[in-house]
Amino acid sequence: MGRLLHRDPQLAKLAARHGPPPLWVRRPGFPTLVRIILEQQVSLASARAAFERLRRATGRITPRAFLRLSDRRLERIGFSRQKSAYCRSLAAAAVERRLVLSRLATLDDDAVRRELTRHNGIGPWTAEVYLLMALRRPDAWPAGDLALAKAAQRVFELDARPGPEELTRLAEPWRPWRAVAARLLWQEYLSWGTS
Repeated sequence: MGRLLHRDPQLAKLAARHGPPPLWVRRPGFPTLVRIILEQQVSLASARAAFERLRRATGRITPRAFLRLSDRRLERIGFSRQKSAYCRSLAAAAVERRLVLSRLATLDDDAVRRELTRHNGIGPWTAEVYLLMALRRPDAWPAGDLALAKAAQRVFELDARPGPEELTRLAEPWRPWRAVAARLLWQEYLSWGTS
C-alpha cells in the first residue's frame, strides 16, 4: 500500500483520514457470486436482506439447493425475474461442471474474467468484484461501480461523475494495486453517511 500512497497524494490523504481500508473479504464460491448478482444495481442493504432470506430458505446456499426453489419462492425472497434466471443459469453451470468455481483461484485475472463473463448475468463489474473480494486479487478494478465513480468525482474534484472508461484511465497509474485504491475510495464513500 505504501508505494500506491507515495504515487498518489489524494489516496494518501484518504488513508491518513480513515486508516487502512477494510478488506471486505468474502469466501470464494457460489454463495458469493449469488450475493454479488443480488447487489447489481440495488442498495447493499436490500441485497444483504435478500441474501439472508435465501440463506434461511436453503439452510446452506448451494447450486442444487438454489435450483430446488421455485420462481415464486425466489420472488418472495427478493429476486427479480432476471436475477432468478441469472442465478439459475449459474447454478446449473456449477452442477453440470461447466463452471468449476474452485478452479478460478488457479487462474490469472484475465482468465477468471473470461471464465466468469461467459455466463449470463456476470458482466465485468461482477467479475471484478469477485476478483477483488473473493479471490483477493490486488489489481482488480470494478470500473462500473457507482460508489467508486462518486468517490472519485469528489476526491479528484472532477466536473462530472466518471464513466467506466474514465475511471479505468484514472486508475492506470495505480497498477498493480488498483484493488487497494478501490477499497480506499469505497471507505471514503461510506464515510459520507456518517459525516
